[in-house]
Amino acid sequence: MVKARSLQDLAGIKKTLSDEAAKKAALEAERRAAEQKAAAERNLFKRAVGHVQPVPPQARVLLAKEPAPPKAFQQRIDDDRVLKESLSDDFDVSTLLDTDDELSYRRSGIGTDVTQKLRKGHWSLQGQIDLHGLRTDEAREALGQFIKDAHKRGWRCVRVVHGKGLGSPGKSPVLKSKVQRWLVQKNEILAFVQAKASEGGAGALVVLLS
Repeated sequence: MVKARSLQDLAGIKKTLSDEAAKKAALEAERRAAEQKAAAERNLFKRAVGHVQPVPPQARVLLAKEPAPPKAFQQRIDDDRVLKESLSDDFDVSTLLDTDDELSYRRSGIGTDVTQKLRKGHWSLQGQIDLHGLRTDEAREALGQFIKDAHKRGWRCVRVVHGKGLGSPGKSPVLKSKVQRWLVQKNEILAFVQAKASEGGAGALVVLLS
């Protein structure tokens, strides 16, 4: 606490206290003005808009989900019908086959070197289909679809297993001759030969695709 030693000192102390009080008052006034300004700004939008009422809820319309893309069922049916009709069981294949020591076929314009390479395994097998146990209609459709898919994939060499007919009535290889007829009617087929003994022998064909 500062003690006054004279009237002059006392006057100085009073002035100092008065100045501090004035500063506090000014600061308080500034604080209140700032609060009022902030409150006014917060209420500015409300005052500008005025009294409002909430919009009553409306019934919502539920949009249907986007329908799934249509499936070409009719096209698939037409393709299957064409596939079945394109392979005839009555096609005479005997004049097109080479039946020397081992059966083989090559399309017109294909040299004998192609069938020789097929027999020697020049092209690696990229797939096969086994027609064992299938009825004629099932085997024809399965073979046609297999050749179609193989050609789309770019396969060059496949094996078709038709069996030796040991399980057929009379031990006659029913599918063997039919498979030969079906294959020569397919534009994708360039040649085929009887498989080697290790690859099925007389019960299978090694087929070269275009």
